[in-house]
Amino acid sequence: VHPNVSQGCQGGCATCSDYNGCLSCKPRLFFVLERIGMKQIGVCLSSCPSGYYGTRYPDINKCAKCKADCDTCFTRNFCTKCKSGFYLYSGKCLEKCPDGLEANNHTMECTSIVHCETSEWSPWSPCMKKGKTCGFKRGNEVRVKEIIQHPSARGNPCPATTESRKCIVQRKRCQKEGKGKKNREEKRKKSNKDESKETRQESKGRAARRQNREQRESNNKTQPKKRKAPNKEQDLAPVDTAH
Repeated sequence: VHPNVSQGCQGGCATCSDYNGCLSCKPRLFFVLERIGMKQIGVCLSSCPSGYYGTRYPDINKCAKCKADCDTCFTRNFCTKCKSGFYLYSGKCLEKCPDGLEANNHTMECTSIVHCETSEWSPWSPCMKKGKTCGFKRGNEVRVKEIIQHPSARGNPCPATTESRKCIVQRKRCQKEGKGKKNREEKRKKSNKDESKETRQESKGRAARRQNREQRESNNKTQPKKRKAPNKEQDLAPVDTAH
């Protein structure tokens, strides 16, 4: 170390020299040596760079190098990301994954082998031929199953998800599309006509009832009130002449 040690340093250094850079760091910063050609310079960082892991001590915090096959690590013996050509497994970088595992080239990790999973067969479809269910005697019916889990690279592949077999149906004629449409149109018109007829009849009935009610009210207003007949028994009662 160059004997010229300074206390007025920059860049997070607590002490430094013109030749070696930082000699110690301010609290909570990590000290790491960076190589520049044949020379190593000390620097102080808030976190360790890629390929290093940090260790904290009472007097100084240091950045130490990961293993050669490790890109980033938590400690020297626990890697979190491997360099190209290696696969991560339980904190270690391996060229080949253990038995029962497979190499995932996307994540560069050793992962469990996943086999294909499918649902049960669906019921057989109606017997059809050329997209129709009538006008033929022999046709085909199909059933399908859905893929629930796709396999990984080394997993068991999925089986066929569609099956077809011959079928026989009772021969029947196909209803012509134009005729069927015409019948539906006639039924709709008839239904509308019946509804209109019922509506007219209901309207006539309501009008007749309203007219009768108005006629009765008019007759009640024009007819004179009958006078009350005198009580003959009261008129013929004997008169008391005792007084």
